[in-house]
Amino acid sequence: MATTTSRLLNLLSLLQTRRVWPGAVLAERLEISHRTVRRDIDRLREMGYRIRTTMGPDGGYRLDAGTELPPLLFDDEQVVALTVALQAATMTGAGIEEAALRALTAVRQVLPPRLRHQVGRLSFEAVPRPGDGPAASLSPRLLLTLSHAVRAREVLRFDYAADREPGPPRRAEPHHLVTSHGRWYLVAWDLDHDDWRLFRADRMSPRTPTGPRFVPREVPGGSARDFVSARFKGSERGDAWPCVGTVVLRRPAAEVLPFAGDGTVEDLGPHRCRYTAGSWSWIALAASLNRFDTDITVVGPPELTEAFARLAARNTATATGPS
Repeated sequence: MATTTSRLLNLLSLLQTRRVWPGAVLAERLEISHRTVRRDIDRLREMGYRIRTTMGPDGGYRLDAGTELPPLLFDDEQVVALTVALQAATMTGAGIEEAALRALTAVRQVLPPRLRHQVGRLSFEAVPRPGDGPAASLSPRLLLTLSHAVRAREVLRFDYAADREPGPPRRAEPHHLVTSHGRWYLVAWDLDHDDWRLFRADRMSPRTPTGPRFVPREVPGGSARDFVSARFKGSERGDAWPCVGTVVLRRPAAEVLPFAGDGTVEDLGPHRCRYTAGSWSWIALAASLNRFDTDITVVGPPELTEAFARLAARNTATATGPS
């Protein structure tokens, strides 16, 4: 038989998951009588929770927002989710960093020792990109495992779903856990290839035990943020596009600016502007410039002019079809 306290906590946990719970369903889930459900609801109301009784054949209960903040109940996964959200909020640049840090500190202070120790090991960095959505789903257990390996500086052994053929576990020195482009990534030194790698966390299946401790290395670019940004730009020389060119577009600067991305626009008069942008290849850059649907004059470098010529030849072949 569950104690009154544990029963109330279970009841509150259920009420927080959906808008309306029929009394009969609550009684069945908690394995208690309808009368006990009513008594427990009254107890929660006395604690400050606003629980409304709904009318109907079975009756039901709904947890409403109150004028004051009563004690909240979170399970382990919700605690991890809350910690991740608050830690990410400290890096948004939206002006809420200090408030998020205070909230994160307050949450950690009231956690039981077991959970406080777990979320205290949770560490990651955010590398935002315009248009990013929320990070793809990752189990709290995996998130904690990777974060712990980063903080403990322990070699990680894991299977990787992207490997074409199953083999021995991969071995890497985990340095940073980051979220970018809507996914979680691990920045690590790959011991099997003696090089830096960016592993998708959702493809990793860590093995136990972890390996020996390692001495941290300097991440290329000086920080995990710069390293990840550079990798997504296809650059090996820092957080910059490997191919950068300048053109003159026969369009007003005002029409180009909304679609300029991370490029720069210089107004040259009513119908012309200078546009400088980058991409991971010269062909990709030339192709992207055609989105402005206008006449283009290449200012430089010569590689961009050559890319337009190669792209024109390909497009001509496509338009004429097989010979």
